[in-house]
Amino acid sequence: MPTTWNRSPEEFHKIYIANTDAFYRIGSAALAPELDSFMTKCALGLWSRAGNINERHVEMANQIYSRSQSQPKWLLWNLTSAACEEDVFLPPVFFWNLAESDARRGSETSRTFIRMLTNILLYLAAVDDDVTYSEAEYITECTDRLTAICDTTGVRKTRDGLNPLDFVTSGEPSFQDKHKPQVQTSGGGEKKKEEESAAAAEAEKPSFDELMDQLEDLVGLEEVKKDIKNLMNLVKVRKLREAHDLPVPPMSLHLVFMGNPGTGKTTVARLMSGLYAAIGVLSKGQLVEVDRSGLVAGYVGQTALKTQEVIKSAMGGVLFIDEAYSLSSGGENDFGREAIETILKAMEDHRDDLIVIVAGYTGPMEQFLSSNPGLESRFNKYFFFPDYNGEQLMAIFRSQCKKNGYVLTEEAEKAAVAFFTQLYEERSDNFGNGRDVRNCFEDMIVRQSNRVAAMEDPSKEDLMAVLPEDLEDPGEDEDAPAPEEAVEKE
Repeated sequence: MPTTWNRSPEEFHKIYIANTDAFYRIGSAALAPELDSFMTKCALGLWSRAGNINERHVEMANQIYSRSQSQPKWLLWNLTSAACEEDVFLPPVFFWNLAESDARRGSETSRTFIRMLTNILLYLAAVDDDVTYSEAEYITECTDRLTAICDTTGVRKTRDGLNPLDFVTSGEPSFQDKHKPQVQTSGGGEKKKEEESAAAAEAEKPSFDELMDQLEDLVGLEEVKKDIKNLMNLVKVRKLREAHDLPVPPMSLHLVFMGNPGTGKTTVARLMSGLYAAIGVLSKGQLVEVDRSGLVAGYVGQTALKTQEVIKSAMGGVLFIDEAYSLSSGGENDFGREAIETILKAMEDHRDDLIVIVAGYTGPMEQFLSSNPGLESRFNKYFFFPDYNGEQLMAIFRSQCKKNGYVLTEEAEKAAVAFFTQLYEERSDNFGNGRDVRNCFEDMIVRQSNRVAAMEDPSKEDLMAVLPEDLEDPGEDEDAPAPEEAVEKE
C-alpha cells in the first residue's frame, strides 16, 4: 500500500524550509549549519533501513538545506556508501544545549524540534512510496532518545508528536540487511566478496606517506614535526615487536597540545588521527573536536550521558578537546569534573581504539593536568606549538592567496611582509597567529572586491591582482592617536 507522505523533491524542500523556519523563529537561525548536518545524518541512518536507495533518494538528500545555506551535491555512489556507514544515532550537542535552556526558561523549543524531526523523517522515509517497519523503528529510536534528554533535563511536557509506526506500509528488509556480506564455509564466491570488501576498506585508510607529506608542508612547527616522526617510529617498532612476540612496555598514545590559538593544533590533531589509523593503531581515524560546552551539561547526572555520546562518536578515532583546562576550572562541585572522570574511564575501557588529545594555553594546561592524578598518568607526551613569526605568517598568507587564485604585486608583497613582521613584533596576549592571517586574508578579499567591482571591464589579471591598498583599511587614520594616547590626552 503506497504511503500518503510521498512528495516531489521540490515539494519536500518547501516543507523542509517551512519546518526549519518555524523552528528558527523560536530557536535560533545560527543553528542552521548544525541542524542541516544533523538532518542529513538522520536521513542516511533512515535510508540504511529502507528497502533500496536510488536516484530519488539522491534528489531528496540534495534538498536538505535551510534557507541561506548551501545546497548539497550528493551523488548515488557516495550517498549509498554514506548510508551503509551510518549505523548509530547520536543526539547532537546543540540539542543538549537546547534542552538545558528550555529547562531554565520553562520553554519547550527542544520538544518542538522533536516533532519537527519526526515530520521531516516521515517525508524522507516515504521517498520510495514505502515506509518500512525498520524505517519507522529508526524514527522512533531517534525521537525516543531525544525525548529522554528532555525528560531527564526537566523540559516541561507538551503534546505528543506522530507515532511513526502508524505509517508503516510494508515489512520489506532494510537496505543494510539486503547487502550484508555472506560467509560460506565451502569457499564459494560470497567468501571472496567479503575478503574483497575488507581489502577495499583497508585500501580506503589514509596513506601514511601522504599524511606525512601534508605534515611537512605545514608552515613552521619544526619541533612538533620532529616529535611526531619520533612517535610514529616508536609505534611502528612496537607493532613489529608485537608481531615477533617480543615484549613491549606499556605506553600511552594520548597527547597534550600546548600553545596559543591559531598555531595549528587542530590541523595537526587531524593529521595525527589519520596517521594513527594508517599504521593500524585506530580502526577509523576520524577526528571529533569538542570543548567544554560539548561535554558538560547543566544538571546532575547529565554530563556523563552527554560526554558518553561524544565518546561514542569518537570511537575508532581521536577525541580532540580544545581548551581542556576549562573542565577543571569550576571548583570541586563543577560538572566539568564529571566529564573528566567519564573521559578517563573511556580511555581505560577503550585504550585499543580511542586516542584523546587535550589542547590549550600552556599555563592553564599544566594546571589542568595536575588537577587529577589520572590525567597526569595518562597524558605524558607533550607537544609545544610556538607562535608563528613574521616570516611564517607571511608564508601562510602567500599560501592562502595561491590556493584561492590571488596574486600579490611586488608592492603588495613588500607591504604584506612589513605588516606581518609588525603584527608579530607587536603581538599581544590575544595574538591569534594563523587565525589573524585568515582574518587579514578575508578582509583583503573584501577590499579587493570593492576595488575591482568599480572597474568597467576587469580582466582576469585584474580579478587576481592584489594591490597594496587592498591590504590597508581605508578607515584608518594614520595621524590619529592610538586609543591609549587619546585617553592620556583627555
